[in-house]
Amino acid sequence: MSSYTLAATVSRNFPDTVGMVRDALADQGFGVLTEIDMSATMKSKLDVDLPPQLILGACRPVLAHQALLADPSIAALLPCNVVIRALDAQTTAVETFDPAFMTELANGDALKAVATDARERLVSMLDSLTKED
Repeated sequence: MSSYTLAATVSRNFPDTVGMVRDALADQGFGVLTEIDMSATMKSKLDVDLPPQLILGACRPVLAHQALLADPSIAALLPCNVVIRALDAQTTAVETFDPAFMTELANGDALKAVATDARERLVSMLDSLTKED
């Protein structure tokens, strides 16, 4: 894990993990606004083969609105990207930008509260992926 992301490693295959992440995001009040299939994009644009990798652009509208009220330029960091990447046939990495770093880019108590809320929700989402069924 890098210093600017939150991550979990899941002992499940890629397709199952994608479904779990979508459900876990919904449980935390996030919707998925965008989806980028990095493997397909790299193949079609560069003829490069990558393991399965998907970027979900997740948004919790209440938090996004609060962040925009605090600093309209924060829109450049929205939505929250959640990366799902196959490590092997039965192991998948899930990683997201740590919202706490938004406060290093923009100041203000209102933005700090939004970032804290978003971070807690994303950590809960990641934690839910590694719990035993």
